[in-house]
Amino acid sequence: MKPGRLVAACVILLAVGGCKKESAGTGSAPVFTTIDWSTAGAIQGTVHYVKSPPKAIEIDMNQDPACTLGPTLYSEQYVVSNGGGFGNVFIYIKDGLGNRVYAAPTTPVDIDQKGCRYVPHVVGVMVGQPVRFTNSDPTMHNVHMVPTVAGNQAVDISQPPANGANGAQDERTFKSPELMMPVRCNNHPWMQAFINVSANPFFAVSDVSGRYFIKGLPPGTYTLVADQEELGQKIATVTVPAKGTVTQDFTYGNGAGTTQP
Repeated sequence: MKPGRLVAACVILLAVGGCKKESAGTGSAPVFTTIDWSTAGAIQGTVHYVKSPPKAIEIDMNQDPACTLGPTLYSEQYVVSNGGGFGNVFIYIKDGLGNRVYAAPTTPVDIDQKGCRYVPHVVGVMVGQPVRFTNSDPTMHNVHMVPTVAGNQAVDISQPPANGANGAQDERTFKSPELMMPVRCNNHPWMQAFINVSANPFFAVSDVSGRYFIKGLPPGTYTLVADQEELGQKIATVTVPAKGTVTQDFTYGNGAGTTQP
């Protein structure tokens, strides 16, 4: 708009409430949704592995004497209980929240390097929430990540051996949702963990018995996804009642790509 016309327009608009200047790139801070615990519902369930799981492989750690001081380690790709519960599966709400936006927690999610392994093996974190890496071992470790989603920066840092109880620490945050982002140690190639970055706070990691629990959900219908580091995703549609808990199980090892309630 030409200057003369802008002035004329402002004179007219002032009579009905004022004139707003033309500007580019203006924006406002997001309005975060708070959880209404008086109406919130929850999802619970168990992740099962119905076949006989591959036998865990003993890890040879003799290349670093400091890594042989603790208990023997085994591969963690398949953590299956005697009852068939499947651990280390990430479960999260993919769709159904509409335009709700939730603030990221400021409390870090911890991944420790202890006994020459990453503990825990699988974690969930919100976009913008810190992940804190600690080296509690008496040897040098490395944290190496190569994200595949734009906005998430690569990480390649070394952490010196722990000095008594004071382990080296480093924090990182991620700007974009991303699933099963691998974390590796260049010094000890058997070490691996997975970070799942979620756009919302409604996620969980199944425990050693395969159980999970997600709370605080507004009543509604959601797309719920389970993701396992080697076997991929299972998908279910779940309707969460007000002040109620719905059960949704997932099954791996049956060849099916999705499960429905």
